[in-house]
Amino acid sequence: MNEPLAHSAVFTQCAEGDRAAWRDLHRTYYPTVFAFLRALGVEGSDLDDGCQEVFVLLLRKIGQFERRSDFRTWLYRLCATQARRLRRRASMMSKITWLFGSSSPGEPASGLEWDDAVAFRRVEKALAVLSPKLRLVLVLREFEGLDVDAVAAIANCPEATVWTRLHYARKQFEASLREETE
Repeated sequence: MNEPLAHSAVFTQCAEGDRAAWRDLHRTYYPTVFAFLRALGVEGSDLDDGCQEVFVLLLRKIGQFERRSDFRTWLYRLCATQARRLRRRASMMSKITWLFGSSSPGEPASGLEWDDAVAFRRVEKALAVLSPKLRLVLVLREFEGLDVDAVAAIANCPEATVWTRLHYARKQFEASLREETE
C-alpha cells in the first residue's frame, strides 16, 4: 500500500528541515515505532531510547527514502536495525556483568553503576590490557558466543588451550575492570 500523497509532501518538507513537518511525521509514526520495537522485544528505558534513536536515524536518512516502497516498510527496517543494536548492547552488558562476577547473566554485579558510554570505554581498556591470544579467545567465546571448538579452530590451538587461555583472560579482564572501579 502506498503512502497518501500528503505524506509524500511531508517527506520532502522533512528532508528540507521543516520542523512542523517533522512534528507531524513524529506524531503520526511514533505509535507505530513504539509498538514495533516493543513487539521486537525492546523493553523499559531501552524502548524510549530506541524510539528516539529511530527518529534520529529517520532525520538523518529521510532524504535517502526513494519512495519505491511503502514508507512503513522503510521505517520498519530502521526499527529492526535499532532493535538489533539494543539487543547487542544488552547482550554485551549482560556478558560484562557475568564476567565481572554476578551470579547470573542479566543480574547486576555489585558496585557497577556505569552508564553505557563509560562501560564501553572501560571494557575497551580492559581488553587492551590482554595479550592478543587471550583477547582473541575471550572476545570469540564471551562476546561473539562461539563454541570452544570454533574458537580453537580460529585460534589454531587445542580446545584445552582455549579453556586455559579463557581462564586467564577472564581473570585479567575482571581485575582490570575492578581497578577501574577503585
